[in-house]
Amino acid sequence: MSELANESTQLPDLFSRQDDGRVLCLLCAHGCRLEDGQRGICGVRERQGDRIVSLVYGRLVAEHVDPIEKKPLFHLLPGSLSYSIATAGCNFSCRHCQNATISQVGRHFDPLANPIRREPQEVVAAAIRAGCRSISYTYVEPTVFLEFAYDCCLAATDAGLKNVFVSNGYMTAKVAELLAPQLTAINIDLKSFRDDFYRKVCGARLDPVLASIRRFVELGVWVEVTTLIIPGYNDSVEELTEIAAFLAGVDRDLVWHVTGYYPAHLMTAPATPAATLARAREIGFEQGLRHVYTGNLPGIKGENSFCPGCHAEVILRRGFQLLANHLRDGRCPECGEEIAGVWS
Repeated sequence: MSELANESTQLPDLFSRQDDGRVLCLLCAHGCRLEDGQRGICGVRERQGDRIVSLVYGRLVAEHVDPIEKKPLFHLLPGSLSYSIATAGCNFSCRHCQNATISQVGRHFDPLANPIRREPQEVVAAAIRAGCRSISYTYVEPTVFLEFAYDCCLAATDAGLKNVFVSNGYMTAKVAELLAPQLTAINIDLKSFRDDFYRKVCGARLDPVLASIRRFVELGVWVEVTTLIIPGYNDSVEELTEIAAFLAGVDRDLVWHVTGYYPAHLMTAPATPAATLARAREIGFEQGLRHVYTGNLPGIKGENSFCPGCHAEVILRRGFQLLANHLRDGRCPECGEEIAGVWS
């Protein structure tokens, strides 16, 4: 077995041998069925003999200290720092990916090209030294490096740190159920409410993402949802209304981030106008959501948190900077209403 095989001893096998001789990957909704030596869509998981193994265990391509607001997570430990890590690879092929140099590695990716190795305990120690209160698995889809992420989650929990996934939501139900006890929060991208968008722009499907949003809420993980609004693609009032109505139907306390797009990778649509984000935020409130935020546009209004009861400003932000947090034990200081989130 390759030295780069799945080194985690904490997870059950996430593959299944098929009658036709192929091996089915049970990690994400693509359900890749692999011949010996073949890699999945993500480019970083490979069949070796009768197993599917990770080629990127502990091989980080990104390590950064970020404000938690950058994930974006606005209702999780405001003003705190999160230690963000990523390996190479992704199970989506988004035409507008802002991290394409590390996510879109293809099936000829050479894991030996990245000599940096980390053990879970090293990641946790680095997070603690940096004054972080959480570890975020982010920048690419963290499901593709699940074995390493999961081992880091266990070590982080033991050290008193929170765990955060920033995800496209394409994992299987089995993976979600394995992850949920270790995750404090997850931000899931809901890129569109059209299956056609997912197929043409991302190389995926819509329904598994919707199922993941419902599932993580049911499993008790704090969920925030981000929609990057792209002019001409997913910015119609009709589609934004459908997204907001879906989220409100799952839980009115779901946080929805409507964020500005800029041309990136293979997509050349114009940047999102501020007026589009403002209208999307209004639509979210009209459909019954209590917490809707605009972002990724300098000077945009809509970054502050308001009490859904008396509408007092309770958290003030500018970009990723926390200006003031007036909550008292997670409650509005004016009327005492409890604000949904993870505050301590």
